[in-house]
Amino acid sequence: MNVKFSEDIIPLTDIKINPGRVVRQTCESHRPILLTSRGRGVAIVQSLEDYEQAEEEKNFMRAVVEGLADVDNSRISEMSAVTERLKL
Repeated sequence: MNVKFSEDIIPLTDIKINPGRVVRQTCESHRPILLTSRGRGVAIVQSLEDYEQAEEEKNFMRAVVEGLADVDNSRISEMSAVTERLKL
């Protein structure tokens, strides 16, 4: 995701004036938009699809980190024991 500062940072008043354009822009560009008030960032607008994908990726990465920690701490099981336990 590459930020285009000329397009992706807009004043909060723009979303008050034309919210459809802002939502359409974030959906089409797949980039979040930084809303500003008095020159300071106040909120991020992101498409629902992109938000859900980011959440899934974050959850997956957490599971990978937990799995690696389990391996590092010798909390592992043999595949045959797992299949038997799960009755596969």
